[in-house]
Amino acid sequence: MNANYPICPNCSYQRNELDKLVHQAICPACGILYAKWQTPDTVNSRQDSASDPEQEWEEHQSRMTLWESIKDLFLSVPYQVDKMTFYGRVLAFSAFFIWGGSFILGGIDWQGIGGSFLHNINLPFHEFGHLLFMPFGRFWSILGGSLFQVLLPLLILLAFSIQQKDNFGASIMLWWCGQNFIDVSPYIADAQLRALPLILNKGDESHDWGNLLTMTGNLQHTQTIANASFSIGCIIIFVSYIWGAYLLIQQKKVLE
Repeated sequence: MNANYPICPNCSYQRNELDKLVHQAICPACGILYAKWQTPDTVNSRQDSASDPEQEWEEHQSRMTLWESIKDLFLSVPYQVDKMTFYGRVLAFSAFFIWGGSFILGGIDWQGIGGSFLHNINLPFHEFGHLLFMPFGRFWSILGGSLFQVLLPLLILLAFSIQQKDNFGASIMLWWCGQNFIDVSPYIADAQLRALPLILNKGDESHDWGNLLTMTGNLQHTQTIANASFSIGCIIIFVSYIWGAYLLIQQKKVLE
């Protein structure tokens, strides 16, 4: 046993070098806050002590930089990981890695992107976005379709990280966000020709990006904007790969 690492007063677990992602004030095994653990003896001793552990913890939290807070939120891994869950995540990561690569290598191709079953999943959220942003005027109502399908995965990402403490699930949601940028790119590229089949085909008036780029005077930049959307999607997917791989490496260390 290494005397440099504390022993939990609740479960007797001693920290080690593999627990560096878990805050030093928290037990990696049972999750208690060392400073708040109380036994009948420590309650009396704390009453006579001039220091307040809760106050010390709050002061420590206030001294944390923004970067440290972000790392604690998005780079933490579970205290305990079973092998079945871990290898299931490895399998999921591999599947999304290959799937995302097919979108990236395929480029802005409507047949490949629009023909994916994921496009049919994105589509209802796109249509809901039009209704959600309708109170803000015609421009935002039109933009709301593409905007909502991109933002929805980010909202779910926050729920995974903040509420569920599941950063690996959050990394998959980041992948989905990137895929949605790619999903939108053929629609943008079609703004001038307006040849894509649409659900509510009411002629040129029903083409979101044809209308948006016309309203903003950017119709001549159609391909540039489509390429930008596709590139942003690719970058986000690559970031999700790095995030997910990092989390899996850290979880593998927990298993060892």
